Amino acid sequence: MTDNKTTNPLGYESISSLLTKFAVPSVVAMLVSSLYNVIDQVFIGRGVSYLGNGATNAAFPLTTICMAITLTIGIGTASRYSLYLGKGEDEEAAKTIGCGICMMAGAGVLLAVFTEIFLVPMLTAFGATAEVMPYAVEYTRITAIGMPFIVIMSGMSNIARADGSPRYSMITMIIGAVINTVLDPLFIFVFHWGMAGAAWATIIGQAVSCTYAFLYIRKMKRCTLRRQHFRAPLHQMWSTAVMGMSNGLTQVALTLVQIVLNRSLVKYGELSVYGSSIPLSASGIVMKVNSIVLAIIIGILQGMQPIVGFNYGAKQYDRVKAVYRLAIKCELAVTVTAFAVFQIFPRQVLSIFGSAEGEQKLYFDFAVKFMRTYLLLLPLTGIQMISSNFFAAIGKPIKGAVLSLTRQVLFLIPLVVAFAYFFGINGIMAAAPVSDLTAFIVVMFFIVHEMRSMDKEVKEVKV
Repeated sequence: MTDNKTTNPLGYESISSLLTKFAVPSVVAMLVSSLYNVIDQVFIGRGVSYLGNGATNAAFPLTTICMAITLTIGIGTASRYSLYLGKGEDEEAAKTIGCGICMMAGAGVLLAVFTEIFLVPMLTAFGATAEVMPYAVEYTRITAIGMPFIVIMSGMSNIARADGSPRYSMITMIIGAVINTVLDPLFIFVFHWGMAGAAWATIIGQAVSCTYAFLYIRKMKRCTLRRQHFRAPLHQMWSTAVMGMSNGLTQVALTLVQIVLNRSLVKYGELSVYGSSIPLSASGIVMKVNSIVLAIIIGILQGMQPIVGFNYGAKQYDRVKAVYRLAIKCELAVTVTAFAVFQIFPRQVLSIFGSAEGEQKLYFDFAVKFMRTYLLLLPLTGIQMISSNFFAAIGKPIKGAVLSLTRQVLFLIPLVVAFAYFFGINGIMAAAPVSDLTAFIVVMFFIVHEMRSMDKEVKEVKV
């Protein structure tokens, strides 16, 4: 056992400097990660067509499934590691890392194999139309090969951050994004490989990033990994999965929402002037644009996680609350700015992905309307995300998981189905802000209760 309160900077450095140190590289890393999808959308939209964008949207649930596995294992491992470091249990911390790495490798391979076998039925379930399906199959058949790279790369990135190396985590993501950005136009416009070119550019970048991330095993700062640590007993895997459940279930919820949303847009789009493919493609673009904002929020909460976990484990509750408050302020600065841009300049943002002239004018008209309505309460979404993941960071993953599910599963999916039935395609868009408001009210009730509980425990200790 070591006195990590005084030897680990997480226990004594200023909160603002710590959050800057951990969150900024994490934000950069998450932004770069989101660029994998956004860059593909830009070049596919200009080099293939909006049907190509629709194909990536139909395939997007597979990306969120992969990310759900990645976050469950990666953040679950990082959270347990931080808590053990805070308690001074270094050997248990090392076992946690070894188990996490084994889980990443196994889960990535299993997901890739499953996707290759059941690809067409899955894309059909995800809402791919007959026009979109050939593009979706061509793209996803290739990108599925890279799923093990994504899981290991992102998982090791979380471990490096929790170990006190946020810059290494950031560089891991940047390497792949730079490669993807260079290869995308080369493969699409020079080699004329179309959807396949975008897919190969993506997984080549992921493979290089994965290799760099895996090398961090020999660079661990807070523990020394030995061969005996690389085991995955069931109780260790369960503890890691439970700890990362909040983050993983958020992504699972996104997958369910995406499926319900895609199918609803196709069904009710056919009953409107837009047809079935335009709503599917346009919503995908809006989601990818919003993913940039969500990436920043996830980066902030990931930067917050090791600081909160360590100090909660060390019973330094004043520092825990200070980190949470600062993270919320940072989130609001980002989301309020993004909200203003999306409401005032939606057409300019969407024009990045293709021309709004000619036959695509109707497509852009719907995309503008979808962006303004669906993202109407974006700032509240950020607060809900950070607050629900706060509970996972303090070792209360069940509560965090339930709160993560409120916005997406308990509220949004039923509202999309009900509003679509009564109000058609306009109801689908209006369901999101109503869900955001309701979920925000629920999560704030639990946050206030948790803060009061910490205050009470501090007073009892002083007495």
